[in-house]
Amino acid sequence: KNQKEMTKANVIAYVPGVPSNWGKGLSQEDLMIRDECIIVDENDHITGKGHGTKKAVHTFSVDTPRGNLHRAFSVFIFNEEGKLLLQQRAADKITFPSVWTNTCCSHQLHGFSPNEVDDDESIAKGEVSGAKNAAVRKLEHELGIVGFNPSDFKYLTRLHYWAADVVTYGNTAPWGEHEIDYILFAKKNVEVQPNPEEVKDIRYVDANELKEMMNPSSGLLWSPWFRIIAENFLFPHWWKDLNVTLQTNKYVDFAKIHRFDPTIEHMGGAGGAGKWLGHPSVPSYDAAPALISSANTNAAIAGDSSLKQGSYGKVIIHKHSLWSQLSRLDEVFAALWFKYGAKMPNQLKKDNENIVFCDDILDKVSRSFAAVIRQLPRGLCVDIMVFYLVLRALDTIEDDMDAFKGRENDKINHLNTFYKTALVTDGWNMQGVGKGDEKRLLEQFYRCVSVFKSLPGASQDVIADITRRMGEGMASFVGRDLAQGTPTIADYNLYCHYVAGLVGEGLSRLFTCCGYESPEVAAVAKTLANTMGLFLQKTNIIRDYLEDYVDGRSFLPQEIWRKYTTTADLGEFTQPAARGKAVACLNHLVTDALQCVPECLQYMTLLHTEEVFRFCAIPQVMAIATLSDIYNNPKVFTGVVKIRKGMAAKLILDTKSTGGLHKWFNVLSRDILARVPSSDPSAARTRDICKQIIQLTDRHSKSAIAGSYIQSFNVAASVALAASLYRLIGVAVGGEKLSLNGLTSVLMAPSKHGGKPTVIAAGLFFCSLAFIVVTNLFVGTSRSDLRRADH
Repeated sequence: KNQKEMTKANVIAYVPGVPSNWGKGLSQEDLMIRDECIIVDENDHITGKGHGTKKAVHTFSVDTPRGNLHRAFSVFIFNEEGKLLLQQRAADKITFPSVWTNTCCSHQLHGFSPNEVDDDESIAKGEVSGAKNAAVRKLEHELGIVGFNPSDFKYLTRLHYWAADVVTYGNTAPWGEHEIDYILFAKKNVEVQPNPEEVKDIRYVDANELKEMMNPSSGLLWSPWFRIIAENFLFPHWWKDLNVTLQTNKYVDFAKIHRFDPTIEHMGGAGGAGKWLGHPSVPSYDAAPALISSANTNAAIAGDSSLKQGSYGKVIIHKHSLWSQLSRLDEVFAALWFKYGAKMPNQLKKDNENIVFCDDILDKVSRSFAAVIRQLPRGLCVDIMVFYLVLRALDTIEDDMDAFKGRENDKINHLNTFYKTALVTDGWNMQGVGKGDEKRLLEQFYRCVSVFKSLPGASQDVIADITRRMGEGMASFVGRDLAQGTPTIADYNLYCHYVAGLVGEGLSRLFTCCGYESPEVAAVAKTLANTMGLFLQKTNIIRDYLEDYVDGRSFLPQEIWRKYTTTADLGEFTQPAARGKAVACLNHLVTDALQCVPECLQYMTLLHTEEVFRFCAIPQVMAIATLSDIYNNPKVFTGVVKIRKGMAAKLILDTKSTGGLHKWFNVLSRDILARVPSSDPSAARTRDICKQIIQLTDRHSKSAIAGSYIQSFNVAASVALAASLYRLIGVAVGGEKLSLNGLTSVLMAPSKHGGKPTVIAAGLFFCSLAFIVVTNLFVGTSRSDLRRADH
């Protein structure tokens, strides 16, 4: 349907106060220009001028991708039999024409008498006479219902939702709704005389009849707001016992505003709007499960959402099967050895309760980083631990999409000032932000402050500087609509710089100021170290596509992913029909991340302390392993892909030297190269960067691979040495006491002491001993580029 043309020539002059014939003789176009809706913020506070034309607030565009948030009301009238009166909106309605919906839904308007504008104090008390006055007016206008009084309504709660009318106008729909909707219930027999310019049809239904009508097989269209209300509130709660709803306050909530994004068929529009309001704010009146209409992903809900914030644990984790892990014996051995035989040293000296807290919370918020931080030299590990926890606290504030909803300016202020308030104020803490252990970190952040203040001045300066710059960078993204990702690749890189590149810079400066690396490392803090951070962050963003999309905030650049969609909606990739293009987009993004690898490898050549090298190397080999796992893998769009635990153990055990690092970059780049589809749009660029990485790592990786084989033979040689020595000792004893002279005699002339078996045992002994000595010299030489810190 083409957008209806509206001109001011159609408008009847506006006269303050509602005339007795309000709405009569006015077309839908007239009303869109004439009526002034009440504009509010996300907490329902009237903002700015306080009102705007119905046309303006419902216009979806690049500048206003969800129009302007404004007040509305939804009336539900039940007759004495308990049946609900529905209406089908007229075909001439500008927004959502011909859809079925509740009894009446419209807007409170500015400038009418009786007044339709409720103030904050009245709303807090539940005295919403303005919304009720508007409902009385519209019931008469749309349905010809007269004799209704404001006191006939029971006000229940408010609902914040938005929806683009793409069903009517297509993917670039210029119209939509973005409302804080006041829910009004009433039970009364009424006489209905529908206005054909407003209403196409009406029907009374009971709950079962409504469910049948709402079944997709019926072919009926439904308003997005009514579907949200019906599935989350009406069926599971309000209509179960209508008398309880109307006669008690069990379902009344004047304080909370329930927030819902639309289902995917109502996302998009001229502004390309996507998920924004976060997880549905479903009611919990009696802990009954609510029905969430969610067609926007195919992800299963799994895990305990209280453990982490965002969507962590709320989409499935694609783990490798038990057989896949057990069938790789080398990984099984590595996992067992890592767990029981090759544990990383813990250099952290826990000499006060605040360091004990920091150590405990570090393990809770990041098990992967905890071990590599603890193995750092004693003069560095506390500094890095505090640095990590400070930035994790800052990140928790940035990531919480619910605590600051409607208070984005508060979030911006916290991010901008964290370095000079939270970081230096004794007793500072923050309540109600984050989930699980991240929440606990903020609640007891004063403990981190205490440890921070005990650090050397140079370390404090570095941590405060990076915290300031990261907070300011994060704050610059808070006000952006990121439901559909960042607009450009430059924005994508800038965000990665703020949240990860700056971490690389700070770490490099700490390595140097604490005396464990040369000034050469600090000199590349803003270049090579920044690229290393980008590599890690891009890997996480790509892997976490679905989690971020479900959470209503993504950082994937539209400049890349829109090349692979037909609807210009990031959620399109979750649909099975779009899987081919989704994987092509994924491969493009992986290739972009791989471009960082050459500079990462260059940075690593500057490190000379083994513990520092290992600290930086482990996250990088984990990242390249993740990219190898997710490359050309459609599972990224149905959950989160994780590498095998045994594989992770092998990676960690192998990252003590340049050879080990290069080995894995070489092996995994070859793995990606071997799987590049010839038809992939990024195939040539993927092959080029993989070949470049292979060339950069070939020399050291070959030595490391040879070293791995030698170590395996070394184990065999040790067994052979022990077995042969046991045989020779038995011969030398000969029923007498063992003596050195006796054993030497056997070794020097084995043929005189037992014949051929003794000769073989002596030969095996000498060969095994020689092999062990030579290989240990070789392994020692291969690691000579790194030094152990002086503990």
